This record gives sequence, structure tokens and C-alpha cells, in this order.
Amino acid sequence: MTRDQKTQVIERLAQSISEANHFYLADISALNAEDTSKLRRKCFEKDIKLVVVKNTLLKRALEQAEGDYSELYPTLHHETSVMFTEVGNAPAKLIKEFRKDKEKPILKGAYVEECVYIGDTQLDALVNVKSRDELIGDIIGLLQSPAKNVISALQSGGNTLAGIIKTLSDKE
Repeated sequence: MTRDQKTQVIERLAQSISEANHFYLADISALNAEDTSKLRRKCFEKDIKLVVVKNTLLKRALEQAEGDYSELYPTLHHETSVMFTEVGNAPAKLIKEFRKDKEKPILKGAYVEECVYIGDTQLDALVNVKSRDELIGDIIGLLQSPAKNVISALQSGGNTLAGIIKTLSDKE
């Protein structure tokens, strides 16, 4: 690879990192061609962009990108693949699902919701991180809950009151 090609790769990666809200660094080195193909297919289905890149180029791209990613530098050894996503917990769920049958991919690190997670032990925590859409849904549900309670209380109270009046009018 020529110096110009490397520069172009670094610039594209730095741009992708700067634009991405979330990205994961994973080790998929032990996967055979068939398993790698399955992983790529699942990534495509879940709108995750999977890129395999040299560690030196990735480090330079992280240095050029907007933001401080220095905590991820120690994870850049052996082979590294980058998973770019718009949904913070999608790659974690994908990795966990894929590892039911295989030992890899192994999570090296992740940048999710402006936080850095280091190591495979963080996978469960990342699976439980709620996406923006999930949080909005929870908030809407919480906001609707009191209104639903008031409406149902008013409706049931109205029926009870009408029933009591009818009963009293029938007695006379």
C-alpha cells in the first residue's frame, strides 16, 4: 500500500469516526471465511458498518478524528475490526448473539454515548445501554401513565356515580 493510499484510508476512517455516534473495536481474527461472511451479513441486516483495518492506520485515524479516543489506543493490538452504528447497543447485541456458537468476535473496546468501554467484560453493560429511541419510548410511556390513570379513574368514577344515582332513583 502506497503512502497516498494509506493517507486516504486514514482520512476516510477519521471522517467515519468523527461522524459516528457509536463505534466498537472487535477482534474477529479466528473466524473462518464462512463465519466472517455470516457476521458481515448480520451487520448489514442491523445497519452496522464493519471495517477491518490495520491498527497503525486506525490509531492515526483516531488521532486525527474530532474527540479524545486515547483510552482506546491500548486495545489496538492483533487484528482489529471497527463496527460503526447509529444504535449504541446494536453491535453489543450482535456480538453476544454471534458468540452463542463461536468464541469470537471479542470486544476490545467501544465508544458509545460519549463514553469509552474497554474490554470484553463490558459486553453485558453495553447490551443493557438503551438506545435513543428506547429512551424516548420510556419517557413517553412514563408521561402517558399518569394521564391514563386519571382518565380511567374519571371514567370508572362516572360510571359508579351514575350507577348509584340510578339505584337511588329506583328505590323511590
